[in-house]
Amino acid sequence: MNAEFVNPFIAGLLNVMETMAQTTLTPGKPKKKQSDIAKGDVSGLIGMVGPQVKGSLSITFDENLALTIMERMVGERPETVDAEVGDMVGEVTNMICGNAKRDLSEKGYEFGMATPVVVSGKQHTISHQVDGPKLIMPFQSDVGMAYLEICFDK
Repeated sequence: MNAEFVNPFIAGLLNVMETMAQTTLTPGKPKKKQSDIAKGDVSGLIGMVGPQVKGSLSITFDENLALTIMERMVGERPETVDAEVGDMVGEVTNMICGNAKRDLSEKGYEFGMATPVVVSGKQHTISHQVDGPKLIMPFQSDVGMAYLEICFDK
């Protein structure tokens, strides 16, 4: 998978977490993902389609990290992953993709973004709907893990 596509999503995730949730993430080693089972507890998934590329992005958070992000963004900590946490995860997914879209358009890649879909629960599945390799990259924080998945048809 082309680093030119992947790096804007990583930068978007790190930027959104730092600026919106005062949360520092440390990237781990990317690898190919074989299954559709999510590593964390709540995921935002967004599709992207353009003339040169079709793909999707998901960001999955451990429950504790999602609840902490919610607390840092709005000042209240929910007890569990509820509809408001789901909305926040969808919005974070949208912001990450928006940042990457801006960076990629400067390199000549244009694409439209779908509305994010949020899925939660232990062992939930993420279906990318794109025929291409899936890359997963773990991110460590002080309160839990996040996992970025990117899938492109290139």
